[in-house]
Amino acid sequence: MKNFKRAVYLAVYLLIVWGFYRFLFKFPDEIEELIIKPIVWLLPVIYLIKLEKVGLSSLGITFKNLFPAIYYGLGLGAFFIMEAVFVNFIKYGGQFDLGANIGVLPLLPALGLSFATAISEEITFRGYIFTRVWTFVKNEMLANVLTSLFWAMIHVPVTIFVWKLSLSDSLLYLFLTTLFGVGSSFVYARTKNIVSPILLHVLWQWPIILFR
Repeated sequence: MKNFKRAVYLAVYLLIVWGFYRFLFKFPDEIEELIIKPIVWLLPVIYLIKLEKVGLSSLGITFKNLFPAIYYGLGLGAFFIMEAVFVNFIKYGGQFDLGANIGVLPLLPALGLSFATAISEEITFRGYIFTRVWTFVKNEMLANVLTSLFWAMIHVPVTIFVWKLSLSDSLLYLFLTTLFGVGSSFVYARTKNIVSPILLHVLWQWPIILFR
């Protein structure tokens, strides 16, 4: 019960603090993903696992099931890539323009930032929050849905304050975000290794890019 409460407190903390950050500040992606996000997201997780007196393996940071984790991440990630291509095709009127919203960063630095984002967010949400909720409710699907809904809520501020999406684009983006959350928790539940949702997250960045 205590660990479940801590997971809920962490999710609420992120919703409030990260939401206000998105409203008040906008720094370059490199600063946000390499400095600010690890401080805001990962430091509380490190503090909480010290309170619980457990190791990094409780967050899925382990070599156990590494290869199945890679297979699951890449396998489901292929679905999100196809989804991205389809959405791009519809968005640009039947033409492919996969470079339309990549941004100014070259491919490799952009890929590195995607991994940095995935590490912070997946350790926090799948490694800590999902596993604690799952342990408490003792139902994987229920824990998955609850975590994924909170995951989507965390992304509401960026659609409003940073990307300034239309209502229809915001709703579609949040649907994709929830869908990813379900998939990410699913692969993590199969492997108990954080590599699977991290790989999936990096591949999921394509749908995100298409809606910026």
